[in-house]
Amino acid sequence: MSKYIFVTGGVVSSLGKGLTSSVLGSILELRKIKITILKLDPYININSGTMSPFQHGEVYVTNDGSETDLDLGHYERFITTKMNKYNHITAGQIYHNVISKERSGTYLGATIQVIPHITDEIKKKIYRASKDFDISIIEIGGTVGDIESLPFLEAIRQLRIKHGNKNTLFLHLTLIPWLKSIKELKTKPTQHSVKELRSIGIQPDILICRSNYHISSKIKEKIAMFTNVEKNSVFWGKEVSNIYQLPIFFHKEGLDKKILDKLDLKYEKINLFKWKNISNKYNNNKKILIIGIVGKYIKLCDSYKSLSESLYHAGLQNDVKIKIKYINSEKINYTNFEIFKDLHGILIPGGFGKRGINGKIVSSYYSRKNNIPFLGICLGLQMAIIEYSRNIGGIINANSTEIKKRTNYPIIALIKEWLLKNNKYKHKKYEKNISETMRLGNHTCFLIPKTKIYNIYNKKIINERHRHRYEVNNILIPDLEKLGIKISGWSKNLNLVETIELNEHFWYICCQFHPEFNSNPESGHPIFNNFILSSLKYKENKKNL
Repeated sequence: MSKYIFVTGGVVSSLGKGLTSSVLGSILELRKIKITILKLDPYININSGTMSPFQHGEVYVTNDGSETDLDLGHYERFITTKMNKYNHITAGQIYHNVISKERSGTYLGATIQVIPHITDEIKKKIYRASKDFDISIIEIGGTVGDIESLPFLEAIRQLRIKHGNKNTLFLHLTLIPWLKSIKELKTKPTQHSVKELRSIGIQPDILICRSNYHISSKIKEKIAMFTNVEKNSVFWGKEVSNIYQLPIFFHKEGLDKKILDKLDLKYEKINLFKWKNISNKYNNNKKILIIGIVGKYIKLCDSYKSLSESLYHAGLQNDVKIKIKYINSEKINYTNFEIFKDLHGILIPGGFGKRGINGKIVSSYYSRKNNIPFLGICLGLQMAIIEYSRNIGGIINANSTEIKKRTNYPIIALIKEWLLKNNKYKHKKYEKNISETMRLGNHTCFLIPKTKIYNIYNKKIINERHRHRYEVNNILIPDLEKLGIKISGWSKNLNLVETIELNEHFWYICCQFHPEFNSNPESGHPIFNNFILSSLKYKENKKNL
């Protein structure tokens, strides 16, 4: 049977429960313990797919095509276990399942209540995802005191009663603010947060207190006294210069040993060489590359979390420090190219909707004309094709039906949205439920030998994660190839375009899939590694001119 570590947060949101869970998982995994991590989200959405990036950051896609919270990206970057649909549980899923059972008569006429029906469904989901693992780390989203989190907290309270304190552990993350005016750390918010937890029947076993300033032994003693937690179970959550220092720091503090002792688990000696090597590289790289991410969700940088981490990973592989310049695509036009002047590479990420599209098209034009390394991902590929069709092919009406439904030249379209009839494009009515048109999760791609993308992967067959609904229009592909666009990768079964490149350009590659979801700090990802290498060469060549 799996043992459970429940991670809650108090005082304020966005304290880093997901990162803390990931780091803890990585340390335990290095002790040869089989780990998985779950995220319990209190919102009513079924999944993250329809949620605005401005509110919750990026939508992270798993191999099985689940649209999940960005914290699952943290999990996969720190531990080897791959996430799936069972690792992300929302209140929406729970209520949907319970109501569906009630409608089908499963409960035999019982009055459906939060306790026991909702809490039992939560526990069922936890058991399903935790099966076959030694320890399951379970992060409860939101902040203690939020009304929507109560069913999840009640469920984990019941799990403690059933499985005991040798099989369950409550870890609570709080904030210790520093008041500059009096030069003092204040523990009262943490005291109140733990009081809130205890009022619903949960006594934390371990506290991690986030602070910019060192938390002394005296302060830990005070916190322990007022929270009923052992002094040696109060840990400092230090602010670090890079997140890859955290496994080293928490191990040095003794967090993993304390947890394993409380769970009565034997453990092997740990070797943190991997994290020491990554952290040293991150801190010691002197060369700086500036990469521009041209997007429309830049007001919240977490909207591109996996993307930025992938660039940092590639920097580690090339011994260079990456500085990301987030550029608002709505502010770009053909008259303000100065915004690109200090960049060594340009990246256009995925996205949905017509807002900011013109800026993405202009960015791909600028990169192509000035031979700057260019990586287009998902929507970035589509905008690059539209730009090339308009400015090289002279097809001024080239467009995506996502942007202009009745365009005369739908170079990007839903798979069955357009038919060729009598040499004219006729609009075809498509399914009402547009979510059914999404291509999600891991798909096999075939790469064409003797292309740049083939040389990057050095193999013919790859598997990458997708999240999009519009595709390059197969009917018009011959037109693209005549113009000079090289189709260098195809899907396995649907015969859809996966990658394109320009032979005459220094480094111009676009992919329909999302390689950022398969990057990790130890090895990076082939596409990002090569993109950063080419950007480094571009910088050196530019310097020598």
